[in-house]
Amino acid sequence: MKVASLATSFKLCVQKDPCLFFGDTVKRNIVSLAMNEIINTQNPSKAELYESLLTRNEAFDGFYYVCVVTTKIFCKLSCGARKPLESNVFFTNSTQDAIEKGFRPCKRCRPLQGAKSLRPLTLQLLDEIKASPERRWSGEELKRLGFDASTVRRAFISDFGVSFLKFAREHRLGAVVETLKNGHPIIEAQLDAGYCSASGFKDAVSREIGSNPSEVAKRPLLSAKWLETPIGPMLAIGNSDGLHLLEFAERKALVREINETKKKVGPICFQELPLFDKIQTQLDEYFAGKRWQFDIPVAQYGTQFEKSAWRMLQTIPYGEVRSYSEQAKAIGKPSAFRAVARANGANKIAVLIPCHRVIGSDGTMTGYGGKIWRKEWLLRHEKKNGAQVEPN
Repeated sequence: MKVASLATSFKLCVQKDPCLFFGDTVKRNIVSLAMNEIINTQNPSKAELYESLLTRNEAFDGFYYVCVVTTKIFCKLSCGARKPLESNVFFTNSTQDAIEKGFRPCKRCRPLQGAKSLRPLTLQLLDEIKASPERRWSGEELKRLGFDASTVRRAFISDFGVSFLKFAREHRLGAVVETLKNGHPIIEAQLDAGYCSASGFKDAVSREIGSNPSEVAKRPLLSAKWLETPIGPMLAIGNSDGLHLLEFAERKALVREINETKKKVGPICFQELPLFDKIQTQLDEYFAGKRWQFDIPVAQYGTQFEKSAWRMLQTIPYGEVRSYSEQAKAIGKPSAFRAVARANGANKIAVLIPCHRVIGSDGTMTGYGGKIWRKEWLLRHEKKNGAQVEPN
């Protein structure tokens, strides 16, 4: 092997687990320094903030705002508007401060709302679906109501990862399930849903819910609902046993996770569940900096090793981080840090089971399916509010 290859291999090994070469003390110092460097919310320099503005770094949204002197407008750092010169801006960590200094909130990025709030168009159509969940939507129906179908499609794909028509169809089938569970004939549910073809109705229910219409009334169903957070919507799936899945809409593995849940637990339908109200309340409190622990029953399936790794994740204190190596040692398998990383990746309960609190031994923000910027945002949020945590 060439010397350069050996050097590269050594560097990668050190990055993966410094304690193999330098010991636990050095490793803990590296993780601690990395935490301070990456998540420090107190005094990032103007140059660092301006660089985040240029790269539209969403990790600072909700923590810092840019005030543009030439337009008297203030924005999120992730705003897609044309970037001003560095000499024409200053930064603040308070929307109130920006307003008091005479700056108006940007109409494009809406800084007074959450870090990744839903678009007004999305909110408007969500109200339409809620008012008439049985309505059968189409491009023509959208046009009749004054909406541009392509604009609607882009908005929903950006906010939820699916098109509006698919989103509406899934919720319409939720109303169909209620009809079937109430003992009404399949033909009545079929007509209520707007399907003229029995085979088309059967295929739609089987594809979207994961069960034949004739079996829907007989089998226990998992309920699904989109929950709102300041950094984007989260899909919750649960039943009377507890929460099976809670993931951000942009997670690439979400479709696979939904299909795995259907296969291992049961069919899924968009419908209300009392547990969802409790989850939404506790998420609201968490994102407001008023909750540091959750008491939601969790029922996600996994191997014994995965479950032990997930339990250990819940022992990481709010506002702190651990490395994968530290997690492996904590569960009694010090050499299994790669397996711990895979178990973290298999976790389907984001935020509540805090896999975002595990970082690389060299301090890098690795391995977060909900997007690295969200991992940084969550850690920065917890670091900021950690001083308020009440002692046990």
